[in-house]
Amino acid sequence: MDRAQLAEFLRIRRERLRPSDVGLPAGLRRRTPGLRREEVAGLATMSTDYYTRLEQGRGPHPSRPVLSGLARALRLSDDERNHLFRLAGEQPGPPPGPPADVRTGVLRMLARLDVPGLVLDAKYDVLAWNPLAAALIGDFSALPPRKRNLLRLRFLSGTRQQERFGEAATTEFARETAADLRAATGRYPDDPSIAALVSDLLSGSEEFARIWALHEVATQQSMCQTIFHPTVGRIDTICEVLVIPERDQRVVLYTAEPGSPSDDAIRLLEVVGTQSLEVS
Repeated sequence: MDRAQLAEFLRIRRERLRPSDVGLPAGLRRRTPGLRREEVAGLATMSTDYYTRLEQGRGPHPSRPVLSGLARALRLSDDERNHLFRLAGEQPGPPPGPPADVRTGVLRMLARLDVPGLVLDAKYDVLAWNPLAAALIGDFSALPPRKRNLLRLRFLSGTRQQERFGEAATTEFARETAADLRAATGRYPDDPSIAALVSDLLSGSEEFARIWALHEVATQQSMCQTIFHPTVGRIDTICEVLVIPERDQRVVLYTAEPGSPSDDAIRLLEVVGTQSLEVS
């Protein structure tokens, strides 16, 4: 354990954060930058005295739960979290869960694209999408965040997804994504959101339960499929999946053969928008 380096790292990361970054009011009397020590201690569920001693380089050896609490409180990236553990003389272990924040550059790219695009995390939560993706697949903004998940839509929404994508395609998608989710449970064994998703799928879908029992593990590389849009008709999409490895996220872009009827249909989506199109 490198107490001096650990203390300096904690102090610098505390001073880097603004109260608004963690949902706290700024207040009127902040003589130093960043959060106060008692605020970090509260966010990390430890005593202010304990945190103060750590930041002053005279604290005891912090346990792994304490380090995890500090990483959450200080909003550390995976690399910073790993560094924190190593400073304390611990091996980092698996990350707590897939990141839910999308890089600003990716969001800007998505907004400028003239093709449907969305961002997925490791458990198929839809983290971001552009208007064309909403017009093609459905208005995700109309759903609560918990339901913005392609696996929930596939397995827990009855036959509507098969009507939109075709029975054969949805059957293949079901098996591939279940295997991908199995791989995600290995990367994030302690993530409660993944555990809750698996539990809901097992209790709500006999089909998922049968596939899950196969214990297949694989990372899905493509999501190309034919989409039967209720307004513009059949669209044969060509999907490009761009991987963001440091976030364990994927940008999925739906394109079509230039000049084809499917390409024309995608162009029509700019006019149609999300009218009369639901994903629930």
